[in-house]
Amino acid sequence: MRDGIHPDYHMIEVKMTDGSVFQTRTTWGKEGEQMALDIDPLAHPAWTGGNSRLMDTGGRVSKFKNKYAGLGF
Repeated sequence: MRDGIHPDYHMIEVKMTDGSVFQTRTTWGKEGEQMALDIDPLAHPAWTGGNSRLMDTGGRVSKFKNKYAGLGF
């Protein structure tokens, strides 16, 4: 492999929507940083067969429901 062409591969922490944290190696960010997920495989219907509900971390779902309440959403 040639020197100087590959990104730095280091350890970071990933914080899931339920608050659990795990460590992984990545090229994202810098050594020791923490990536906080808004949607993760434990909560997203695409990976849970639609049985789980999305966590509304930023209030986006409630904002949508309030805005379009009279339209049947």
